[in-house]
Amino acid sequence: MDPINQWCFACGKENPIGLKLVFIEKDESYITTFTARPEHQSYDGIMHGGLVSTILDEVMGRYLYAKGFNAVTAKLEVRFRKPTPIGQQLTVTGKIVGKRGNMYELVSEMKLPDGTITAQGKAIIAVLEDAQNGA
Repeated sequence: MDPINQWCFACGKENPIGLKLVFIEKDESYITTFTARPEHQSYDGIMHGGLVSTILDEVMGRYLYAKGFNAVTAKLEVRFRKPTPIGQQLTVTGKIVGKRGNMYELVSEMKLPDGTITAQGKAIIAVLEDAQNGA
């Protein structure tokens, strides 16, 4: 990651209050893990929905960034399937499912260790320019 983005709330290593997410690419998916702590909750024992949405958005948008694109989320939809508990390791996966012009469609999901999906995301992400090629 370049020094400019070290303060990103979701993935920046320099942000003292950030989530410090780390990602891997595997089988055409982008994956991160996160374990919510009490400071990440809304109601007792349940992760705040805004942070659930943030992580789903990040795994999708950052996947395009990792592929060399300067991109921003144009539309984000989140479906909360079950409350996301505090203190359990979450696996969050994003993948590209479509492209039209400079618009990419991605989907994401947040899972508990037992495979239960707590939330799903869908995003349309606009590529502003190709960071590697200037396109």
